[in-house]
Amino acid sequence: MLKGYTLPRTPRGTSCLAPEPPWHYAGTALAVEFVADPARVAAFLPAGLEPADGRCAAYFVEWQYASETGEEYLDPVRSQYRETIFLVSAGYEGEPVAYCPFIFVDQDVSLMRGLAQGWPKQSGSTWVTRAYDLPSKATPAVAPGGRFGATLAARDRRLAEATVTLREPGAALPTPNFARAVNVRYFPELAAGRHGRPAVHELVRLKSRDVMMSTVWKGEATLAVFDNPYLELPDLRPTAVLAGYRFSFALTVDDLVLLRDLRGDDPA
Repeated sequence: MLKGYTLPRTPRGTSCLAPEPPWHYAGTALAVEFVADPARVAAFLPAGLEPADGRCAAYFVEWQYASETGEEYLDPVRSQYRETIFLVSAGYEGEPVAYCPFIFVDQDVSLMRGLAQGWPKQSGSTWVTRAYDLPSKATPAVAPGGRFGATLAARDRRLAEATVTLREPGAALPTPNFARAVNVRYFPELAAGRHGRPAVHELVRLKSRDVMMSTVWKGEATLAVFDNPYLELPDLRPTAVLAGYRFSFALTVDDLVLLRDLRGDDPA
């Protein structure tokens, strides 16, 4: 019998890209809160979500991961990855939620876990300034005046770059954030005559547990989103940048909630 939570499924099941949940994460994020054109933001929302005010956030994250039975961080190439996540504000049945139209990651293992959750992951290169507990010109301080940068590129083209200058600790998280994230799980059909009716098309709400948060630092920020010949990310270009943030967090994922089967909204 073949085993494995994801493909490839093999006799022992150790070759699959993502093992069975729970999945444990720790990360440090540099985030920028901004406003985009509300009409353009609304155009990205799937059926079941209501437009909001155009408020968005970009998260540049360095992650470390472990499975329930493994210590993948002892083999860092299996555990570490970098990711850029764009979230937009929306509503679901009158309640505020976040929706992710774009997310870029540099590890196929993370990409597979994300697709299972409905994150629309694709390959990309994220770089984020690191901080070290030493007084050196080579590191910013996690303190008032500390300056951090982040960049995103995909397929040899730079897509976005950001800077954050820290001012004060103890701030609330940026909005939108992951607390009420809603995703779309989508897997298409290849059989002739069924291309317009996917095998899976679901609106889901993410669930995390054992969430822990460091001090949240807030300050000024810049964010530039660059033109691209095919990616529609520039449609979310900031019309105003509100604030920047830096914080670390940890969480565990092993569940989600099905909100709506969207296959009835697809053409036959």
